[in-house]
Amino acid sequence: MNLVEELSNTLREKNMILATAESCTGGMIASAITDLAGSSDIFDRGFVTYSNTSKQEMLGVSEDILKDHGAVSAECAKAMVEGALNKSSANIAVSVTGIAGPGGGSADKPVGLVYMGICVAGKPPKVIQHNFSGSRANIRENVCIAAFETIIKEIPENE
Repeated sequence: MNLVEELSNTLREKNMILATAESCTGGMIASAITDLAGSSDIFDRGFVTYSNTSKQEMLGVSEDILKDHGAVSAECAKAMVEGALNKSSANIAVSVTGIAGPGGGSADKPVGLVYMGICVAGKPPKVIQHNFSGSRANIRENVCIAAFETIIKEIPENE
């Protein structure tokens, strides 16, 4: 069984519904989940918010967060995951924002830096920093794998 099947089965067993908020992956997480038949049982919606404006309009990320911390920040990932949960029928959400490369990196925010937010309804959100390497395709694929693993890990045992 692959990770997406494991995630889907686990969400189904726990009667949980997922929403995604994606920037650097451009919808790859949602696409992988909805590739499986029956995904409507466990997936509500995916927000692809590549631009700062879309993060603000679709997820409610504040202009202050984007101005003070940037789109690639723990603060932005947290606001994105909270927005995905608040603007959906989901009870678990994941967000990803980062620099997939090959350009766009800096000394402070290198290519491969990704912040992932995860939040279960009724609990505080968590943000995890990742530093991936490789090509743009490798980085984006590894972000998806990390997202699936993180969601599975964060699904409550006794829901």
